[in-house]
Amino acid sequence: MPEHGIHTIDTGYVRPRFDAAYLVVEEGRGAFIDCGTNHSVPVLLAALEQAGLVPADVDWLILTHVHLDHAGGAGTLMRQLPNARLVAHPRAAPHMIDPARLAAGATAVYGEAEFARHYGELVPVPSGRVVVAADGHEVDLAGRALRCIDTPGHARHHQCVWDARSRSWFTGDTFGLSYRELDGAHGAFILPTSSPVQFEPEAMQASIERMMAQSPQAMYLTHYGRVGDVARLAAEMHEQIDAMVSLAQACDGQPDRHRALVAALSEYYLERARAHGVALDDAAVLQLLAMDIELNAQGLETWLERSRL
Repeated sequence: MPEHGIHTIDTGYVRPRFDAAYLVVEEGRGAFIDCGTNHSVPVLLAALEQAGLVPADVDWLILTHVHLDHAGGAGTLMRQLPNARLVAHPRAAPHMIDPARLAAGATAVYGEAEFARHYGELVPVPSGRVVVAADGHEVDLAGRALRCIDTPGHARHHQCVWDARSRSWFTGDTFGLSYRELDGAHGAFILPTSSPVQFEPEAMQASIERMMAQSPQAMYLTHYGRVGDVARLAAEMHEQIDAMVSLAQACDGQPDRHRALVAALSEYYLERARAHGVALDDAAVLQLLAMDIELNAQGLETWLERSRL
């Protein structure tokens, strides 16, 4: 049995061990935390069966935020869970009830064909099945409290979920990315995610400190899996957020700011990977992080532009 009844589910989005959802089981009842895309729903239902549950045993789908790699399959999954309610941040809940703006934004970025291939049709969730989780809201899973707190920084509609039973946070994207392929001699390798469009460095720093105030034993990241050694990782997150901001400011004003920032971030992460003892060569590290470097650069540039207003 998984420790503390927490099942890590690879949603299959993009590549193996990239995008996780979680199933928490308590006294024969279940709660999903994040759900991947529409294409992930069969995987989640299979994981439910492997855990000895049926769809009617699921009471909750808790979303950390509504970026589509976390929440794109929510409406489709909820159709399969007759007794479940969906829990979302106050800024996120309206987008689950009416996902038209989410779909339009993602279609504008990816184009219709790519959007359909990656995400399919976004299905609305009936408003009567949506619970708006104000800061500190507690979800009751068969007597096990899962507490939602407001954690901006990656997105203003982001919440993290505290599980006192395991003394762990389900962190969505607020506590960064840690791919198992980059585990090195010193344990997990971590980096922040500043992806567009709502990166706020000071807010992210404060959210990390708020989570650390609980003295957590582990963090369950969407990208990817459970990590321990939390104090070290938190310190590295703080250091890197400051460094990324400095790199963005240094590249600001250059003729091709985006290209310069991608190059600066690439070299910075490579230096950290070498110091960490990551076994992959430089080319493999950059290939693994290519999408994240691009998104981090975009998010930092959006932050730079917003900071001028």
